[in-house]
Amino acid sequence: MPSRSTSPHPPVRLIQPAPPNPVAADDGDEYQFCSTCAFSGVCLEQGYDKSALADLHCLVEHVGPFHEGEYVFREGEPFKAIAAIRGGTVKTCTTDSEGREQVLGFFLPGEIIGLNAIHPEHYPCDVVALSPTYLCRFSFPKIALLATRMPGLQAQLFRLLSQDIGKAGLLAGDFSADERVAAFILGLSERFRVRRLPHLCFTLTMTRSDIGNYLRLAPETVSRVLRRMQDEGLLKVERRELQIMDLARLQQLAKTILRGS
Repeated sequence: MPSRSTSPHPPVRLIQPAPPNPVAADDGDEYQFCSTCAFSGVCLEQGYDKSALADLHCLVEHVGPFHEGEYVFREGEPFKAIAAIRGGTVKTCTTDSEGREQVLGFFLPGEIIGLNAIHPEHYPCDVVALSPTYLCRFSFPKIALLATRMPGLQAQLFRLLSQDIGKAGLLAGDFSADERVAAFILGLSERFRVRRLPHLCFTLTMTRSDIGNYLRLAPETVSRVLRRMQDEGLLKVERRELQIMDLARLQQLAKTILRGS
Protein backbone atom coordinates (compact mmCIF):
# COMPACT_ATOMS: atom_id res chain seq x y z
CA MET A 1 0.00 0.00 0.00
CA PRO A 2 1.51 3.41 -0.93
CA SER A 3 2.71 5.60 1.92
CA ARG A 4 0.83 8.82 2.59
CA SER A 5 2.76 11.89 1.48
CA THR A 6 3.34 14.82 3.79
CA SER A 7 0.97 17.72 3.15
CA PRO A 8 0.95 21.43 3.98
CA HIS A 9 -2.77 21.15 4.79
CA PRO A 10 -3.92 21.21 8.41
CA PRO A 11 -4.87 17.78 9.81
CA VAL A 12 -7.92 16.31 8.12
CA ARG A 13 -10.53 13.88 9.30
CA LEU A 14 -9.89 10.55 7.69
CA ILE A 15 -13.03 8.84 6.58
CA GLN A 16 -14.77 5.89 8.07
CA PRO A 17 -16.69 3.58 5.73
CA ALA A 18 -19.48 5.64 4.23
CA PRO A 19 -22.99 4.80 5.45
CA PRO A 20 -25.77 4.15 2.95
CA ASN A 21 -26.44 7.37 1.07
CA PRO A 22 -29.07 8.17 -1.58
CA VAL A 23 -26.40 10.00 -3.60
CA ALA A 24 -23.24 7.93 -3.26
CA ALA A 25 -20.68 5.95 -5.19
CA ASP A 26 -19.07 2.64 -4.32
CA ASP A 27 -15.59 2.98 -2.87
CA GLY A 28 -13.79 0.56 -5.17
CA ASP A 29 -11.10 -1.52 -3.51
CA GLU A 30 -7.33 -1.97 -3.46
CA TYR A 31 -7.25 -2.40 -7.26
CA GLN A 32 -10.42 -0.76 -8.59
CA PHE A 33 -11.25 2.94 -8.69
CA CYS A 34 -14.47 4.31 -7.21
CA SER A 35 -17.26 3.95 -9.76
CA THR A 36 -17.62 7.72 -10.17
CA CYS A 37 -13.91 8.66 -10.12
CA ALA A 38 -13.30 11.60 -12.45
CA PHE A 39 -9.84 10.32 -13.37
CA SER A 40 -10.26 6.53 -13.51
CA GLY A 41 -11.01 6.39 -17.25
CA VAL A 42 -7.85 8.31 -18.10
CA CYS A 43 -5.66 6.21 -15.82
CA LEU A 44 -7.06 2.90 -17.02
CA GLU A 45 -6.66 3.93 -20.66
CA GLN A 46 -2.98 4.56 -19.99
CA GLY A 47 -2.45 1.22 -18.27
CA TYR A 48 -2.70 2.22 -14.62
CA ASP A 49 -4.92 0.47 -12.11
CA LYS A 50 -5.33 1.83 -8.59
CA SER A 51 -2.54 -0.27 -7.11
CA ALA A 52 -0.07 0.67 -9.87
CA LEU A 53 -0.81 4.38 -9.73
CA ALA A 54 1.41 5.10 -6.73
CA ASP A 55 2.28 8.60 -7.92
CA LEU A 56 -1.34 9.65 -8.00
CA HIS A 57 -2.55 7.65 -5.03
CA CYS A 58 -0.04 9.37 -2.76
CA LEU A 59 -1.70 12.65 -3.61
CA VAL A 60 -5.13 11.58 -2.38
CA GLU A 61 -6.59 12.28 1.04
CA HIS A 62 -9.93 10.63 1.79
CA VAL A 63 -11.81 13.06 4.01
CA GLY A 64 -15.25 13.32 5.52
CA PRO A 65 -17.99 13.14 6.37
CA PHE A 66 -18.91 16.78 6.05
CA HIS A 67 -22.40 17.07 7.48
CA GLU A 68 -25.29 19.11 6.08
CA GLY A 69 -24.48 22.82 6.32
CA GLU A 70 -20.78 22.27 7.00
CA TYR A 71 -18.22 24.17 4.91
CA VAL A 72 -15.82 22.17 2.73
CA PHE A 73 -13.97 25.26 1.46
CA ARG A 74 -14.46 28.88 2.50
CA GLU A 75 -14.35 31.86 0.16
CA GLY A 76 -10.94 33.53 0.28
CA GLU A 77 -9.01 30.52 1.61
CA PRO A 78 -5.69 29.87 -0.20
CA PHE A 79 -6.01 27.40 -3.08
CA LYS A 80 -4.00 24.23 -2.52
CA ALA A 81 -6.24 21.37 -3.57
CA ILE A 82 -9.13 20.25 -5.72
CA ALA A 83 -11.51 17.56 -4.52
CA ALA A 84 -13.63 14.83 -6.09
CA ILE A 85 -16.92 14.01 -4.42
CA ARG A 86 -17.12 10.34 -3.42
CA GLY A 87 -20.58 10.56 -1.91
CA GLY A 88 -23.13 13.25 -1.14
CA THR A 89 -23.83 16.63 -2.71
CA VAL A 90 -22.45 20.14 -2.21
CA LYS A 91 -23.46 23.59 -3.32
CA THR A 92 -21.20 26.48 -4.24
CA CYS A 93 -22.34 29.93 -3.17
CA THR A 94 -21.29 33.46 -2.33
CA THR A 95 -22.69 35.95 0.18
CA ASP A 96 -22.86 39.66 -0.57
CA SER A 97 -22.18 42.54 1.81
CA GLU A 98 -25.83 42.54 2.91
CA GLY A 99 -25.78 38.86 3.80
CA ARG A 100 -27.70 37.65 0.75
CA GLU A 101 -26.63 34.26 -0.55
CA GLN A 102 -26.28 33.46 -4.24
CA VAL A 103 -26.18 29.78 -5.16
CA LEU A 104 -23.76 29.19 -8.05
CA GLY A 105 -24.11 25.46 -8.59
CA PHE A 106 -24.45 21.93 -7.26
CA PHE A 107 -21.89 19.13 -7.46
CA LEU A 108 -22.57 15.36 -7.41
CA PRO A 109 -20.48 12.20 -6.90
CA GLY A 110 -17.56 12.03 -9.32
CA GLU A 111 -17.53 15.76 -9.96
CA ILE A 112 -14.61 18.02 -9.09
CA ILE A 113 -14.80 21.09 -6.86
CA GLY A 114 -12.16 23.78 -6.61
CA LEU A 115 -11.26 24.19 -10.29
CA ASN A 116 -12.51 27.78 -10.28
CA ALA A 117 -9.80 28.62 -7.72
CA ILE A 118 -6.84 27.89 -10.03
CA HIS A 119 -6.48 31.39 -11.47
CA PRO A 120 -7.16 33.59 -8.42
CA GLU A 121 -5.19 31.10 -6.25
CA HIS A 122 -7.88 31.30 -3.60
CA TYR A 123 -11.36 29.82 -3.40
CA PRO A 124 -13.74 32.38 -4.93
CA CYS A 125 -16.83 30.95 -3.25
CA ASP A 126 -17.99 28.82 -0.35
CA VAL A 127 -18.56 25.08 -0.81
CA VAL A 128 -21.23 23.74 1.56
CA ALA A 129 -22.34 20.13 2.12
CA LEU A 130 -26.04 19.48 1.44
CA SER A 131 -25.92 15.92 2.81
CA PRO A 132 -23.22 13.75 4.44
CA THR A 133 -20.39 14.23 1.95
CA TYR A 134 -17.14 12.31 1.43
CA LEU A 135 -14.26 13.60 -0.67
CA CYS A 136 -11.02 12.57 -2.34
CA ARG A 137 -8.79 15.61 -1.97
CA PHE A 138 -5.92 16.05 -4.46
CA SER A 139 -2.90 18.30 -3.97
CA PHE A 140 -3.24 20.48 -7.06
CA PRO A 141 0.47 21.37 -7.49
CA LYS A 142 1.33 17.67 -7.47
CA ILE A 143 -1.50 16.56 -9.77
CA ALA A 144 -0.56 19.38 -12.18
CA LEU A 145 3.01 18.09 -12.22
CA LEU A 146 1.79 14.54 -12.80
CA ALA A 147 -0.38 15.81 -15.68
CA THR A 148 2.74 16.95 -17.52
CA ARG A 149 3.80 13.27 -17.65
CA MET A 150 0.31 11.97 -18.46
CA PRO A 151 -1.20 13.82 -21.45
CA GLY A 152 -4.52 12.08 -20.90
CA LEU A 153 -4.75 13.41 -17.36
CA GLN A 154 -3.93 16.90 -18.58
CA ALA A 155 -6.66 16.66 -21.23
CA GLN A 156 -9.15 15.48 -18.61
CA LEU A 157 -8.37 18.49 -16.41
CA PHE A 158 -9.06 20.75 -19.40
CA ARG A 159 -12.36 18.93 -20.06
CA LEU A 160 -13.40 19.36 -16.44
CA LEU A 161 -12.58 23.06 -16.59
CA SER A 162 -14.66 23.40 -19.75
CA GLN A 163 -17.62 21.62 -18.15
CA ASP A 164 -17.39 23.88 -15.11
CA ILE A 165 -17.55 26.97 -17.31
CA GLY A 166 -20.43 25.56 -19.39
CA LYS A 167 -22.78 25.08 -16.43
CA ALA A 168 -23.67 28.76 -16.49
CA GLY A 169 -25.71 28.26 -19.69
CA LEU A 170 -28.82 27.27 -17.75
CA LEU A 171 -29.16 30.83 -16.46
CA ALA A 172 -28.44 32.68 -19.70
CA GLY A 173 -31.34 33.88 -21.81
CA ASP A 174 -34.96 34.80 -21.20
CA PHE A 175 -36.35 31.37 -20.30
CA SER A 176 -39.60 30.60 -18.52
CA ALA A 177 -39.76 29.05 -15.06
CA ASP A 178 -41.02 25.77 -16.56
CA GLU A 179 -38.11 25.65 -19.01
CA ARG A 180 -35.56 26.35 -16.29
CA VAL A 181 -36.92 23.75 -13.89
CA ALA A 182 -37.21 21.12 -16.64
CA ALA A 183 -33.64 21.77 -17.79
CA PHE A 184 -32.39 21.62 -14.21
CA ILE A 185 -34.03 18.23 -13.59
CA LEU A 186 -32.78 16.82 -16.89
CA GLY A 187 -29.29 18.13 -16.17
CA LEU A 188 -29.23 16.33 -12.83
CA SER A 189 -30.60 13.18 -14.43
CA GLU A 190 -27.92 13.15 -17.12
CA ARG A 191 -25.15 13.75 -14.60
CA PHE A 192 -26.39 10.80 -12.54
CA ARG A 193 -26.69 8.64 -15.67
CA VAL A 194 -23.11 9.12 -16.84
CA ARG A 195 -21.93 8.13 -13.38
CA ARG A 196 -24.03 4.96 -13.44
CA LEU A 197 -26.26 6.14 -10.62
CA PRO A 198 -30.08 5.98 -10.68
CA HIS A 199 -31.09 8.77 -13.04
CA LEU A 200 -34.85 8.53 -13.53
CA CYS A 201 -35.62 8.31 -9.82
CA PHE A 202 -33.38 10.22 -7.43
CA THR A 203 -33.23 12.42 -4.34
CA LEU A 204 -33.13 16.20 -4.55
CA THR A 205 -30.62 16.87 -1.77
CA MET A 206 -31.00 20.60 -2.31
CA THR A 207 -33.94 22.57 -0.92
CA ARG A 208 -36.55 24.33 -3.05
CA SER A 209 -35.04 27.56 -1.79
CA ASP A 210 -31.57 26.58 -3.07
CA ILE A 211 -33.00 25.45 -6.42
CA GLY A 212 -34.91 28.70 -6.79
CA ASN A 213 -31.88 30.75 -5.81
CA TYR A 214 -29.77 28.97 -8.42
CA LEU A 215 -32.41 29.28 -11.16
CA ARG A 216 -33.21 32.91 -10.22
CA LEU A 217 -36.74 31.92 -9.25
CA ALA A 218 -38.72 32.26 -6.03
CA PRO A 219 -38.94 29.03 -3.98
CA GLU A 220 -42.73 29.20 -4.29
CA THR A 221 -42.37 29.28 -8.07
CA VAL A 222 -40.20 26.14 -8.03
CA SER A 223 -42.77 24.34 -5.85
CA ARG A 224 -45.63 25.47 -8.09
CA VAL A 225 -43.85 24.30 -11.26
CA LEU A 226 -43.07 20.91 -9.72
CA ARG A 227 -46.72 20.48 -8.66
CA ARG A 228 -47.90 21.39 -12.16
CA MET A 229 -45.45 18.95 -13.76
CA GLN A 230 -46.71 16.24 -11.43
CA ASP A 231 -50.35 17.06 -12.24
CA GLU A 232 -49.50 16.81 -15.95
CA GLY A 233 -47.79 13.44 -15.54
CA LEU A 234 -44.22 14.55 -16.26
CA LEU A 235 -42.94 13.88 -12.77
CA LYS A 236 -43.79 12.20 -9.51
CA VAL A 237 -42.59 14.21 -6.52
CA GLU A 238 -42.76 13.17 -2.87
CA ARG A 239 -40.94 15.65 -0.65
CA ARG A 240 -37.36 15.42 -2.01
CA GLU A 241 -37.85 12.18 -3.91
CA LEU A 242 -38.33 12.77 -7.63
CA GLN A 243 -39.20 10.34 -10.42
CA ILE A 244 -39.24 11.27 -14.10
CA MET A 245 -42.43 9.80 -15.58
CA ASP A 246 -42.39 11.25 -19.10
CA LEU A 247 -38.81 11.86 -20.23
CA ALA A 248 -39.74 12.80 -23.80
CA ARG A 249 -42.15 15.56 -22.78
CA LEU A 250 -39.68 16.92 -20.24
CA GLN A 251 -36.99 17.02 -22.94
CA GLN A 252 -39.35 18.80 -25.29
CA LEU A 253 -40.05 21.43 -22.64
CA ALA A 254 -36.34 22.05 -22.01
CA LYS A 255 -35.08 21.73 -25.59
CA THR A 256 -34.42 25.46 -26.09
CA ILE A 257 -32.05 25.56 -23.12
CA LEU A 258 -30.42 22.18 -23.65
CA ARG A 259 -29.94 22.24 -27.43
CA GLY A 260 -26.38 23.55 -27.11
CA SER A 261 -25.35 21.28 -24.25
